[in-house]
Amino acid sequence: DQMEFDVMIVGGGPAGLAAAIRAKQVAEKAGKELSVCVVDKGVEIGAHTLSGNVFETRALDELFPDWKEMGAPLDTPVVDDRFYWLPNGKWSVPIPGFLLHFVPEMNQKGNYVISLGKLCKWLAEQAEEMGVEVYPGFAADKPLFGEQGELIGVQLSDVGIGKDGQKKDSFEPGMQLLGRQTILAEGCRGSLSEQLMEHYNLRADSCPQHYGLGIKEIWEIPEKNHKAGTVVHTVGWPLDQMTYGGSFMYHMKPNLIHMGLVVGLDYSNPYLSPYQEFQKFKQHPQVKALLDGGTCISYGARVLNEGGLQAIPKLTFPGGMLAGCSAGFLNVPKIKGSHTAMKTGLLAGEAAAQALLADTEAPAELVQYEESVRNSWVWEELARVRNFKPAWHAGMIPGLAYGGASLMLARGKEPWTFKWSKKDHEYTKPAASCKKIEYAKPDGKFSFELLENLIRSGVNHDHDQPAHLKVKADKADVPLKESLPIYDGPEGRFCPAKVYEYVEDDEGKKKLQINAQNCVHCTCCSIKTPKEFINWTVPQGGGGPQYSNM
Repeated sequence: DQMEFDVMIVGGGPAGLAAAIRAKQVAEKAGKELSVCVVDKGVEIGAHTLSGNVFETRALDELFPDWKEMGAPLDTPVVDDRFYWLPNGKWSVPIPGFLLHFVPEMNQKGNYVISLGKLCKWLAEQAEEMGVEVYPGFAADKPLFGEQGELIGVQLSDVGIGKDGQKKDSFEPGMQLLGRQTILAEGCRGSLSEQLMEHYNLRADSCPQHYGLGIKEIWEIPEKNHKAGTVVHTVGWPLDQMTYGGSFMYHMKPNLIHMGLVVGLDYSNPYLSPYQEFQKFKQHPQVKALLDGGTCISYGARVLNEGGLQAIPKLTFPGGMLAGCSAGFLNVPKIKGSHTAMKTGLLAGEAAAQALLADTEAPAELVQYEESVRNSWVWEELARVRNFKPAWHAGMIPGLAYGGASLMLARGKEPWTFKWSKKDHEYTKPAASCKKIEYAKPDGKFSFELLENLIRSGVNHDHDQPAHLKVKADKADVPLKESLPIYDGPEGRFCPAKVYEYVEDDEGKKKLQINAQNCVHCTCCSIKTPKEFINWTVPQGGGGPQYSNM
């Protein structure tokens, strides 16, 4: 079966929904009609959305200038922001506020502590009121190409197939959703976006994308420990000097703490576990005092783009565009990407609508979209901070020194741009050359066993379906010939859902076991496994985590 639309959008996050809304706004202003469809693999909009999230309203202001009157779920304005260096597990050194506020990227004035999932639900409601067809629970599995090689839409995943590959009584073939223009807004490391970047060679002139893995929990804490609108960031402990990363703790009404740790996936020690580093972080006396008497109510994980301007691919191709974190517009020192995702989505929807309304034939490639992005404040933001993250390859102290000088003094106007050629997995060192990291046993009060925490993600997959995590056919020997003997199986430690483990088969030989039902769709395995040996694909629609407030 097929359904045809003027604009087909994959991904119901901030970029995809902004694209849908702006396309409808452009059509309405012209007094014409455009059919717009959004599909999302989560069981509901927001179910797979995870972010910090301190939200900058700049793009929302452009999309809905009267969002406050419309009832957008932004009710915790930032009232206090702090930054600490943690030299060890006992002490903290505050960074003076005047230094933070001298750097535009670090100033939180005018921002809000929000649940990005709730904002996306609200945006979806606005989109549907405008006539956008929004379909959660449907996973876009494959791109569809026309006779000239252009993208003409997407194929949804089949449902009702057993793990043996046979059709069950509940089988339904995936529908083909065709679009005169298709906008990919799947979020960071989206499976279709990655396929299309390779198919159209969109990364030919960019550096390899670098990523971070964010581990997040939401806690309910006693009112005496809570101050709504307080934003706290830290760098340093528990990470070593050569590992990029830091923590966040955001106080949200009524008594919630959104907290987490982001670890750059270009770390070198294969024994490092981002999940365990976060559990360790919560043992710091100041963090324990904050959480004492509280309850952890939610857990999740997601990768985020950290490559910045140098890693942004070509944004257009025949029949479609990349928007938001599918392309990689996160502002690294700000630790914010929702506002840039919304803005690029807005520009994509605008470009698609204007072109389609002006031409009865579907235009092949909307190169004006990339021109609009390059002329927007998004590009200006990323150009200013382009050298911040690469400088950290020299270590935390040199990285902070250079980053501070660049942001406060040069303001990004230095006449050079740092570049790189290695992917994140290529930074991993052999286990024999690294110190083994022993993590303390969780106490069950502040720190938790991974599988215990995983329950708080609401993760759920139909067990009787083909595994959506597959070892690539051309790398079938990598797990047992390289990953395990050389790197001691790092996927068993970096995965924040205990999907991967090496077990013995009936003959006593080691094999890689993939517990795909645990997957929280962070996509880290497609990035950090040696030689990127995992192919991350979408499961049947609706499977995965069920984040309610992330």
